[in-house]
Amino acid sequence: MPYQHHGKPMSFLDVAENHDVFLDHACGGVCACTTCHLWIKDQQGISPADDDELDRMDMAADQQLNSRLGCQASSPAPATTWSRFQVERNYVTEGKPLALAEESKSMRSSGTC
Repeated sequence: MPYQHHGKPMSFLDVAENHDVFLDHACGGVCACTTCHLWIKDQQGISPADDDELDRMDMAADQQLNSRLGCQASSPAPATTWSRFQVERNYVTEGKPLALAEESKSMRSSGTC
């Protein structure tokens, strides 16, 4: 699989983008946000986090011991299991409170918007 500059080479983001799997990434994969925050169930074989990623993860919502940024974590093992985090801190801090976003989404789905 060719590297397509979606984060680090063979990162979870790069692999997802190359296989048409949506993984949100507001900064383009340059470790400048936490929208590609993942919970990686088995860290064996995953690249170690560097200082930039660790600094950025300090801003991630609901950080866990298995939290990583999809644009930075890479794995040569194709069967690694990971889960996508649903609510990013970036969404809330960019001026759109989560409660208003959910209300807007329910209004759109009911056709009142």
